[in-house]
Amino acid sequence: MELQEKVAVPVFTRVNREVFLQQIYPERRPAVLRGVCLGPCLDKWTVEYLGQTGGDKEVKIHVSTVAQMDFLHKNFVYKTLPFNEFVKRASEELHSHFFLCEDESYYLRSLGEDVRKEPADLSKQFPDLFFSSVFRISSCGLQLWTHYDVMDNLLAQVTGTKRVVLFSPQDALHLYLSGDKSEVLDIDDPDLEQFPEFVKAKRYECVLEPGDLLFIPALWFHNTLALQFGVGVNVFWRHLPADSYDKKDPYGNKDPVAAARALQALERALNTLDELPADYRDFYGRRMIQRIQKRTFCSSLPSTHTEQDCDTTLPSSQFTKPG
Repeated sequence: MELQEKVAVPVFTRVNREVFLQQIYPERRPAVLRGVCLGPCLDKWTVEYLGQTGGDKEVKIHVSTVAQMDFLHKNFVYKTLPFNEFVKRASEELHSHFFLCEDESYYLRSLGEDVRKEPADLSKQFPDLFFSSVFRISSCGLQLWTHYDVMDNLLAQVTGTKRVVLFSPQDALHLYLSGDKSEVLDIDDPDLEQFPEFVKAKRYECVLEPGDLLFIPALWFHNTLALQFGVGVNVFWRHLPADSYDKKDPYGNKDPVAAARALQALERALNTLDELPADYRDFYGRRMIQRIQKRTFCSSLPSTHTEQDCDTTLPSSQFTKPG
């Protein structure tokens, strides 16, 4: 059986803003940043502290009977709990109080006050814990589906350890996509009869320790596995011109406006081909593929971001110290 190629995500130590912008960010590849000062949160964010500080504010969470969550088939339910009760349950292996079963798994992705219109902002949802970004808490063993985001982001692992597996955007054809998500749920033991191309996707992997930052460039697919109960924070930023993004996108995961238009045009073209007999559809479909490959495919992507470009698009709060 063909084995999937695996590559360790490089680890950089003693990284400051200048090193990140000049040496790491322009490469457009994942990188672990170790030793960046994240402030007192590394010591303070215990289960007790989080519960006490977050209080009984109600939060909407994912609850699943299995640790491997699947967004495509929705093998979880949404429930509401007071934040302090959620943190307590998420840190437990077995629960005396539960929704589905005593070993159910929990996951919180912080949301805006208006989940359909407003991006997550911890300065509003949890003002005493962090400045601004997406707050994530998960049970030990919880695994999130493979997906991509359309914005660059830094994932800060505050407590616990987490394995992250990433795949390059150029391996998209091997990942069996449904929208922004991969249909290959079990990336460690995939069904190769159903997903034979998956082994061709190069696998980048790292384990994040408390205090680590992971740079995830836009369009890089990623899959996370909580090796321990843990807390993480994502900082997303828009690195394309502002009008490139859908203004009605509170989650930041809708395709850029031009890309969405192109995909819609492709769907219309495919519907037009349906008017032809099968052999004609096959022939003209191959011609379309050839033209798309010739116009868009890149064997290697050069660095196009200058230091000045990066400095004007990255958030000044990327290394803010949560308290």
